[in-house]
Amino acid sequence: MNVENIQKVLLECYSKDLCYSKVQDDWDERNKCFGMCAITSLIINDYFGGDICKIYVNGISHFFNLIDDKIIDLTSSQFNHEIDYKDYQIIDREKILTDDTENRYTTLKLRLINKLLKQIDEKVYLCKSCDNLVDKFPNDATVFLGKDQTIVLVGEAPANNGWRKSHKLWRDINGKVLPSGVVLQKLFDIIDRDIFETTFLESVKCYPLVRKNLKTCSVNCKNIMLEQLRILNPKLIITLGEFPTRNLLNFKFNKFSDVVGNIYEVNGYKILPIYHPSPISPKSYKSNIPIFEKLKSGNI
Repeated sequence: MNVENIQKVLLECYSKDLCYSKVQDDWDERNKCFGMCAITSLIINDYFGGDICKIYVNGISHFFNLIDDKIIDLTSSQFNHEIDYKDYQIIDREKILTDDTENRYTTLKLRLINKLLKQIDEKVYLCKSCDNLVDKFPNDATVFLGKDQTIVLVGEAPANNGWRKSHKLWRDINGKVLPSGVVLQKLFDIIDRDIFETTFLESVKCYPLVRKNLKTCSVNCKNIMLEQLRILNPKLIITLGEFPTRNLLNFKFNKFSDVVGNIYEVNGYKILPIYHPSPISPKSYKSNIPIFEKLKSGNI
């Protein structure tokens, strides 16, 4: 993911309802960037860091990004002349997030994420790395995008009767909540969250025909999983079990129990491994309770 791709997709996302309210009546399809500078600069800041800057153009406030001393202004084309950037000031992003701006920013971010994730799904459909090892779920999303994207759950691999067929997270093809979902919701009750609104993806994107292929498929799918996490940009990743944990941590460990319940910072992400919530495992509930109690108290 790079700025150029973000810019291209943002142009597909802009619409009149996202334009700054005071100039919304002047927006049209021929100038899609018009009135989009604040919410665009917030999104670029999310993904690439740096500073959000403000200047005045023709007496109107205009926002852009400064990253590694380089000006990134994805909405400059709304003006029909060159912009003089010399008298800018750096702005705290929280000061930009008025109710109106925050609502527009949230809507734009969700549209952007959806479109970027669909680009990744197309790679999955075309991938042939595991062709003899898996069954695919054609023309289907490989990420469940919940209302809550601050936490992302990373599972092992799709079940053959799970959400990829039912299209309902943690439910089987008959709509019944899966046993792992029952256990996980009891744990999420501790932190006052709903697993059915929490964003979820798997380390492996297709259904492995034989469990012994999980390791090979995890390796083949790793870059796709990392692209998805980059798009989602969560505050915390919770890995469910050993396979996704090994796939994400940048060091080797002997026993899974040595890493469970600890927070690890990898590539800018905070990763929290927990025991897999399947009730088949004796540790699925009771051994995870202390982890979620610490998570609630802010001690991890």
